[in-house]
This record gives sequence, C-alpha cells and structure tokens, in this order.
Amino acid sequence: MADFHAYARDVLAFVEAHAHYAPYVAFLLAFCESLVIVSLFVPGTFVLLGLSPVIAAGGVPLLPIWAATAAGAVLGDSVSYWIGFRLKGSARQRWPLNRFAEGLARGERFFLRYGVWGVFLGRFSGPLRSMVPLIAGMFAMPPLQFQMVNITSAMLWALVMLGPGAAVVKALGY
Repeated sequence: MADFHAYARDVLAFVEAHAHYAPYVAFLLAFCESLVIVSLFVPGTFVLLGLSPVIAAGGVPLLPIWAATAAGAVLGDSVSYWIGFRLKGSARQRWPLNRFAEGLARGERFFLRYGVWGVFLGRFSGPLRSMVPLIAGMFAMPPLQFQMVNITSAMLWALVMLGPGAAVVKALGY
C-alpha cells in the first residue's frame, strides 16, 4: 500500500505542477482502471479521487477532465469487452486471465444475475469494474447494447470520481 501512496503523491504532484496535462493523466488513469487485469495494478480510482481537488484548486475547468476520464473508462471497458468477445469461453484458460479464476467467476455470477444492469453497476465496484465488460463480451452481449451502457455508466462514474472533490474546493473558495 505504501507504493500506491507514493505513486498517488507523484501523480498528483505532477498534475499540480503541469495542470495542462490533467486531461491526459485522467484519461490514462481511467483507461488503466477499466482495463481487465491492468486495473489490478494501477490504483486509478484512488488517484482520480485525489485529482479533482488538485485540479479545481489549480483553476483547471472540470469539463475537459470529466470528458477525458469518461473517455478513458469507455475505451478501457471497450477493450476488455472486445477481449472477451474474441476469446469467448477460452478466456478462462488464457494467461493471464487463468490466474484470476475467482475474479472471473465473481464477475460471471454478477453479470448473469444482473445482465445489462450488471455492466452499469459493475462500473462502480472496484473488483468488478474491468471483469464485467470482459464477461459481457464472453457472453456475446450485443455490442451496441454494451456500448450504450458503457458510455452512460462511464459518464456518471467520471462525475462521481471528480465532482465531489471539485465541489468541495470550489465551496471553500480555493
């Protein structure tokens, strides 16, 4: 956990010093946070939550950061979905997915129980965030239906990640 804290401090210090890169950093963090397997190693949510007050205090408008965060999340889930769609049932046996059998099983149970809503709700659960799109692809959820839910949930998720911190900084007058 100490490494995550150091990583978060470094990213936040970078954005504080180079605010014009904030949309790119937010995009990359959201993309990694939504990408199957990669999300386990990148504390994107943790840093995104800390990013919004830093951005707001630096006077960077929230809209471009929100759009970049949502776009990164959409792309990450789209790649995860595509991997599942291409691999279907063989995904369970492929490296590195075969190392995460319990996570796949949990994502599968969640998706089978909630279907389309599972894709939407999975976005808001760290352990399921990148697994549910993979599972949706494995079960051949129609691509248009997936993308509609993917985009909608990413837009709301980005607002939830960034909005409260930015609002607090604005309310305090920084």
